Order: sequence, then structure tokens, then C-alpha cells
Amino acid sequence: MNSKAVINIAKGQLGLDEDTYRALLARVTGKDSLRAMTDAEHRAVIAEMKRLGFRLRSGGKSIPPSVKPYIRLLHALWKSCHRLGAIEDGSRPALRAFCKRFVAYGVDDVAVDPDLLSYDQAHPIIEALKKMEARAKAAQEG
Repeated sequence: MNSKAVINIAKGQLGLDEDTYRALLARVTGKDSLRAMTDAEHRAVIAEMKRLGFRLRSGGKSIPPSVKPYIRLLHALWKSCHRLGAIEDGSRPALRAFCKRFVAYGVDDVAVDPDLLSYDQAHPIIEALKKMEARAKAAQEG
């Protein structure tokens, strides 16, 4: 994202009206227009806006959900088992390690991405997660 866009986002996030915004630009760089500024001056304005409370947020998820229903089920079961306490670490790396135990047990130099599993590879993992989820639910009820 270019620095002008970041500055405009920061202006909106900080709720600056036009006069206050122009005064900030002039105070930091001596210029009241973004077009007249250099890249270094843009960075100085962004730094000042961060000092005033601006926080740059990433937009949305970095990983889109899979189109394969069995992969979505695998992720949903993993999250459910974590919520129920059957799994201590509900992170993505932990899911990768769990899947690796099923797909490439004992092979150290293979990375297993759950989103790239075939149905035949994912099926035993899904069944194991279903059993873990059922045990966790029974433990909570009993």
C-alpha cells in the first residue's frame, strides 16, 4: 500500500477534519499538501499519526477457506475440539503436526498442509477428530 493511501486511512481513523489534517501536515513537514511532499516526508507524517494513535490493520483473512467440504470439516472439527478442551493448542501449526502424524509419520523432511490433503488422506484424520470431539462432549456432560 502506498504511503498516500496509508495517510488517508489514518486521517479517517483519527477523525481529523480538513483544517486539522492540513495543520498536522504543515507542522510535521512544513507543507500542507501530500503531492508536494517527498517519500521521507510521507513517512514522517505516518510516524506522527501513529504517535497520535493510528494503527494499521490488515484487511481480512490471509487464508481463504477451502472449497473442499472435507477440508472445511477438518478445520471445524479442530476448532471444536480446541473449544471443548480436547486439544490444548488450536493453532494452524499444531493442526499441521497432527495431520503429519497420520500422513507422514516418521518422515522428518515432509511438511503436511491440511488444505492440500486428498479425501483419502483427510478421512482418517476427520474420524479421529470426531472421536476426540465426542469424548470431550461426554466428559463435559458427565
